[in-house]
Amino acid sequence: MTRRTDQLKLGAFLANSGHHVAAWRHPLAQADASLDFEHFKHIAQTAERGKFDALFIADVVALWGHHHDALSRTARAEHFEPLTLMSALAAVTHKIGLIATATTTYNEPYHIARKFASLDHLSKGRAAWNLVTSVVSDEAWNFGREHHVDHGDRYQRAEEFHDVVKGLWDSWDDDAFTRDKASGEYFDPTKLHTLNHRGEHFSVRGPLNVARPPQGHPVLVQAGASEPGKQLAARVAELIFAHAHHQQDAQVFYQDIKARAAALGRNPDHVKILPGVTPFIADTREQAQALFKEFQALIDPVLGLRLLADTLGDDIDLSGHDLDGPLPDTPVGQRGSRRDKVLELARTENLSIRQLYLRLAGGNPVIGTAEDVADHFETWFQARACDGFNVFFPYFPGAIDVFVDQVIPLLQARGLFRQEYEGTTLRENLGLPRPDNRFTGERA
Repeated sequence: MTRRTDQLKLGAFLANSGHHVAAWRHPLAQADASLDFEHFKHIAQTAERGKFDALFIADVVALWGHHHDALSRTARAEHFEPLTLMSALAAVTHKIGLIATATTTYNEPYHIARKFASLDHLSKGRAAWNLVTSVVSDEAWNFGREHHVDHGDRYQRAEEFHDVVKGLWDSWDDDAFTRDKASGEYFDPTKLHTLNHRGEHFSVRGPLNVARPPQGHPVLVQAGASEPGKQLAARVAELIFAHAHHQQDAQVFYQDIKARAAALGRNPDHVKILPGVTPFIADTREQAQALFKEFQALIDPVLGLRLLADTLGDDIDLSGHDLDGPLPDTPVGQRGSRRDKVLELARTENLSIRQLYLRLAGGNPVIGTAEDVADHFETWFQARACDGFNVFFPYFPGAIDVFVDQVIPLLQARGLFRQEYEGTTLRENLGLPRPDNRFTGERA
C-alpha cells in the first residue's frame, strides 16, 4: 500500500473534568470544571497551540437518563450549552475550528441555520455543526412529547432538516451587502433569495436574517453508525466521527463510507473520517497502565452497572448477582449488534460483570508512551483506517498538555501533522472546498 501524502486531522473533545466517566474523582482532574470558562479557555488555547483542527462538544438536551443514583457518581449532570460556549471560545482563539452539537429532532431549521451562521461570522469562518438525531429518549419529555421519535422517522426528519438549513445559508449572495453610504443602498435586493421550502416535515419560507457565512456553509459533521446514519453521513457529512476498537473494523467502515460518498457523486477525499481514541500517556508503558488502572478503580459499581444496562438493556436484571461472577445467561439477537457484540465479548473472554463494565467504561484507550501513541496514529492512518482522530482526553487539564507537548512534535517530525495552520477557516485547514451558492448558480 502506497504511503499517504496527506496529513492527519485531529479533533479535541471537550468534556468537563475529562472524558473518563470517573475523571472528576482523580487528583489530576479539576472536579468543578463543568461551568468554569477559564478551564475551557485553557483547553482551547492549548489545542490551538498544538495546531488541532477543531474543538468538539457533544450534547444531550436532557439529563443522562433518569437513573439519578448512577448519574450522581459522574460529572455529567451539568454542562454548558455548546453554541454558547463555542461563541465565547471564538473570542479567545484564532485558527482552531469550533464544532458544536445540535439535534435535528428537537430544534427547528431556522434556529440552527441562524445560530451556526452567527458562530461562523463571530469566529471568522471556524464553525461546524455536528448533526445528531437525539439518541437519548429522555429528551422527548423536555419538548412536549411522551415518547421519543422512532429511529427511522428521526433520520427522515434529519435529511430534510439538513437540506433546509443549507438552503437558508444561501439566502444571500456573498456580495449582497453593499453598504454604500453614497447611494443609500445597504444591500442589493437582487442578491437576496427566498427559500420557500415545503416538505414532509417542514414549511420554511426564509430568507435568513444573517449574511451568508464566511465558509459559505459551516462544516457538516455526523457520527451515525446505523444504516440510516451511514447513508446520511455519506450524503451530507464532511467530517465523520467514528467508533472502532480494531483497525480492521475501522478499515471496513472507512471503505464503506468512502464508497457510498463516491456513489452519490461526492469526492471521497472531501469526507474526513476520525475515529475516537483515548490516550493514557506516561514516561513508561508500565506507568501508563498504572494510570489507566487508577481511573478504572474510581468507577462506582452503581455507575458501572448502569453503563452495562445502557448497552444490554434494563430487561437483564443484574441485581443480586456477584459482580465478580459471570453474566447470567442472556440470548443474543434481541436489541441489536452492539448488545450482541458485548455479550459475545463476555463469553469469549470469560469476563465477570465487573470486568465487562470496566471494559465498556474504558472506551477505546491507547495506553503507553508518547511514542506508542504516535505509532498507533501512524499505523491506522497509513492503513487507511482513518483520516485522523477525535482525541478524547481522559482528564483535564493535564492530559491535553501532555499530548500537545509530547505527541504532536513526534507526529510533526514524521511529516504526519502540520507545523502551521494552512488557512484561516476550518474548511481551509481540513482541505475542504467552499460551496457555491445554489441560487447564484441557478441564476447563472
